Amino acid sequence: MTLNRRTFVTSAVGIAAASTVGIAGCMGTASATTGTLSTRVSDNPGDISDFESCLVTISTVRIQPKDGDAKSLDADGTEVDLVELQGDASALVDEFEVETGTYEYLQVEVSGTDATLTDGSEATVEVPGSAPLKFDTSFEIRADQTTTFTADFTPVKAGNAGKYVLQPVADEVTVVYESDETTTANATDSETTTTTTANTTTTSE
Repeated sequence: MTLNRRTFVTSAVGIAAASTVGIAGCMGTASATTGTLSTRVSDNPGDISDFESCLVTISTVRIQPKDGDAKSLDADGTEVDLVELQGDASALVDEFEVETGTYEYLQVEVSGTDATLTDGSEATVEVPGSAPLKFDTSFEIRADQTTTFTADFTPVKAGNAGKYVLQPVADEVTVVYESDETTTANATDSETTTTTTANTTTTSE
């Protein structure tokens, strides 16, 4: 068969179009590479009964991938009152879009506190050594799904000087993975969110 210039150009255009469709098809079926990390905080009792209010400002959430460098996520100075987060209550810090994979821990960095005791006096509440609150609980970020990591910490009285320190409560940290069976009650950031799912992990250390 003899191909003239017109036939050759037409054939080339057809091949290019087919290649473009093939590439588009591959892109359309490619799996997502990010998921959502919903970070929440709660308060285990500790010495919280001493407080009228215990406001904590969270500046940064840091997560450590199993492979690679730690990632800092800007929490934009989210403020929570630990007095309101006792029992099953929790508050949303923020939701972040992050790469899929396994992460070894999560840290909450506190930039400030403002606490008042039940007698109306002010209290000093600090993070030990100004270090981040570290939660050594591994978790996954799954493509197009939300992983809810609830970090539990509480103020604990330090000595007799009226000073308190924030401490992680390891056995109250929970990780919940989104699934088709997940149902979440409507709630504001300061209200309790109830989640029903078969994929819930509670640490126990």
